[in-house]
Amino acid sequence: MFWDRMNQQFGDTYAQSVAKDYVLSELGGRTVDQALADGESAKRVWYAVCATFDVPDRLR
Repeated sequence: MFWDRMNQQFGDTYAQSVAKDYVLSELGGRTVDQALADGESAKRVWYAVCATFDVPDRLR
């Protein structure tokens, strides 16, 4: 579900780039990939993405 929402928001290719390259302050200065690898819940990571990007309500 997490990656489905990422892909809906950013598109398949850009979602992977955002996850790998974009450092989120809401995740303690980590990328999405780093936070997930560190064991953060996908729900918490998604909320951080929503807080950082203009994610429409239908995807929240």
